[in-house]
Amino acid sequence: MSEKAQWLFIFVGFYWTYCIFWGIRGARQAKTASDYFLAGRQISLWVFVLAATATSFSGWTFIGHPGLIYLDGFQYAYASFYAITIPFTGVLFLKRQWMLGKRFGFITPGEMLSEYFGSDHALRILVVIVALIFSIPYLGLQLRASGFLFNVLTDGQLGVTTGMWLLSFVVLIYVALGGLRAVAYVDTMQCVLLAVGIIIIGVIAYTFMPSGLTWTEAIGTLAAQDPIRTPDGYSHYIAIPGVIQYVADGTTAQGGAWTGMMILTYMLALMGIQAAPAFSMWAFGNNSPAPFAPQQVWASAAGIGLILFVFTTMQGIGAHFLGADLGLLQSHPEVVNPVLQGSGFLGGVDLTDSGGRQGMLVPQLINLIGDAAPWLVGLLSVCALAAMQSTGAAYMSTAGGMLTRDLLKPYLMPRASHKAQKLWGRVGVAVIVFLSLIVATTSTDALVLIGGLAVAFGFQMFPALVGICWWPWLTRVGIITGLILGLTAVVLTEPIGIHLFGITAWGRWPLTIHSAGWGILFNASFAIVVSALTQNKQEMARKLLFHRFLREHASLSPEKRKFIPVAVVLTLAWFFFAIGPGAVLGNTVFGDPNDPSTWLFGLPSIWLWQVLWWVLGVGMMWMLAYRMEMSTVPGREVMALREDIGDLHLDINSPGGA
Repeated sequence: MSEKAQWLFIFVGFYWTYCIFWGIRGARQAKTASDYFLAGRQISLWVFVLAATATSFSGWTFIGHPGLIYLDGFQYAYASFYAITIPFTGVLFLKRQWMLGKRFGFITPGEMLSEYFGSDHALRILVVIVALIFSIPYLGLQLRASGFLFNVLTDGQLGVTTGMWLLSFVVLIYVALGGLRAVAYVDTMQCVLLAVGIIIIGVIAYTFMPSGLTWTEAIGTLAAQDPIRTPDGYSHYIAIPGVIQYVADGTTAQGGAWTGMMILTYMLALMGIQAAPAFSMWAFGNNSPAPFAPQQVWASAAGIGLILFVFTTMQGIGAHFLGADLGLLQSHPEVVNPVLQGSGFLGGVDLTDSGGRQGMLVPQLINLIGDAAPWLVGLLSVCALAAMQSTGAAYMSTAGGMLTRDLLKPYLMPRASHKAQKLWGRVGVAVIVFLSLIVATTSTDALVLIGGLAVAFGFQMFPALVGICWWPWLTRVGIITGLILGLTAVVLTEPIGIHLFGITAWGRWPLTIHSAGWGILFNASFAIVVSALTQNKQEMARKLLFHRFLREHASLSPEKRKFIPVAVVLTLAWFFFAIGPGAVLGNTVFGDPNDPSTWLFGLPSIWLWQVLWWVLGVGMMWMLAYRMEMSTVPGREVMALREDIGDLHLDINSPGGA
């Protein structure tokens, strides 16, 4: 066994020991169902800040994101704004869901929606379906990626499938044993490893660039020889191809797929991560909403944003000058240090070719320091493994809880004890992991297509969350109708649905609008229209119990209410110019993409535009979370009516509501 492999297994051994320790400790502390599924509602400030950040930014951020920046350049780097849009969803919903969970004893979002709308079985089951469709393929992608990573880093000694099953075994043990408490404490370390790993790999990429080569010369040369041009004649690496495009087959846009509308709707899809049912349970598990604002503003928007816009960009763009791009190497060898083409690395493979080869980039960058610092290869490998398992563990735990609380307990085991609920929660975790591994093992091609549904499906929970947190006039029938049609629209604009139903009228993502955008268009439209036609006084009276409580505990003071229109306008402006149609201005505002001599600070305009709006985005998040008090501790203490929703029965005729 090579020295590199030895260090790899040493670090993995330490990592697994830490994981299993928290699994055992979590199991000992889980006395009740709430202890197991929600960590006893006692997740502390810094644990949530780190754990929620790790859950939001998974192995895709670590492995996949740099590869697509390499492939599509700065037009795809707009996706780095998910450092802001993912926690933006939390700003809208987490505080209010925490308040409802604390007040009424909810453990799952299905319980919350069921009580809010009056024991609606259809909506409760739909939430479980969304959770499973989110969890199984998303987890399968993460697990298979971990197997692939270790296959590369052990020089093929560990097979992809073998590695995937082996690496999954430990995460299954600690999640099934310890529940959400174990997930939260392991995630704290995983967050640190994720951030440190991305920074180190970015430094590695920069270190190996040709000596004396400036970013102006490097990117200018890359753009000049780029054969893919936008409609305005700019390189697709440093410009987006416009606001929107119509293409006959729905799959190929001139100058790249990342139009302004594509960027916007893709960001909406990623907002589905914190709109998904799993994050509702994260909200319920906190002992206070105090961690929400620092997680959203400083850990995610500021911290992860800085890492993505600087270090991940250095990985993706820098790889062109390390030999990953054979075309650039052959045409301009003076700007390339071909270390990635050395023996044991890419060996003549061009990562610019299609077929998902860009996913090989990060493992190859890690391998660059294998001879000089084999211990660092081991450390970075564990960083990648932690990133891939951080999100998967959270969805395993919460999906297992929803299977138990929303299906088994209400319909099959209404008198289930705490011990029985914990047992079936563990069985649920095992079933989800097993299904994810089977799908990842037998359907590797379809897995990528199914995985594309995950975040788009999660985003379809938005109208339901808007209803319960903000708009009481959205009705049960409206939400159910919108959710069903939204999920259908997502399926029909993704390859799996197009192929399944033999659709020829359009291809994937028509008009360069992501499936999440099409889904929410149908979802929200029908939810609003049907709600307007199905108003019910008794249902409204029930819902107003919840909204009256929220107004009493979360309303702004009169002095701050006057700033609401300003906050709305500034937020909409940020979405329009940072990640929407207005982003096209970023192509040229700081210099001509075709003339590097005009670039401000020697950097392409699009990169400066992204950094500018990232800074403004952090300011926007601060304004909403702190100034507008959307993520701060309520001024009035929230008193719990019951510890468990199973003991709670609302009476709409009672002044107290219970």
